Amino acid sequence: MQGSIFFTCFSGLKLHGLRSKILAVTRASFALAKRASSKRNTAEQKKQMLTHTDLKKGTQFIFEDSPFEILESQLMKMAQRRPVMQCKIKNLLNGSVQERNFQQGDVFREADLEKINIKFLYSTKGQYFFCKENNPADRFSFTENQVGRSAKFLKPNSIVTGIVFNEKIINIVSPIKVQLKVKESAPGVKGDRAQGGTKEAILESGASIQVPLFIEEGDIIEINTELEQYVKRA
Repeated sequence: MQGSIFFTCFSGLKLHGLRSKILAVTRASFALAKRASSKRNTAEQKKQMLTHTDLKKGTQFIFEDSPFEILESQLMKMAQRRPVMQCKIKNLLNGSVQERNFQQGDVFREADLEKINIKFLYSTKGQYFFCKENNPADRFSFTENQVGRSAKFLKPNSIVTGIVFNEKIINIVSPIKVQLKVKESAPGVKGDRAQGGTKEAILESGASIQVPLFIEEGDIIEINTELEQYVKRA
């Protein structure tokens, strides 16, 4: 009887000691994980913060609680004054463009944006309709102001890049160069061709641009959508 009681007490003490060790190890592991997570979060915050000198063309950042993209930027140095970064910025939510000056001390959070492939379907009355690449039923649209001037070079069923912000597709990134067929163009005069002149051409997307005189209807040409200019015959 006494031996049984002793064994029970001994087992209880042993189990209690084991539990204490497990608890101590768990607490230590939790503390290490917490410190590691804190370091990662701090490093991530530092990584995502931008100063005025980081605002270069193409940079996407959060300004006034909205995602913006830098279209143009130039560092201006003025006598006896702090340098300022003169920027032209585009609101990716509504497409509005504005000019702003940023200076030393201004800090911004980098925009956390994702990119996915989407398909352009058609346009009507200033609205441009798209769908997810592999889900034609999931349709959405943007205004011409949102898409920008490059909208005129979109061809039905072409794949473009969609910008995702807060799990919602908010805008698109048009390809810098596209290939389109010349739908209408007046024939060039031989004498004019030798002088290297240009003429108007209507493309299959409906856009009108200046092309060399040797370009004919049915030709496939490459266009720079940012400059809205002819590049070459494809």
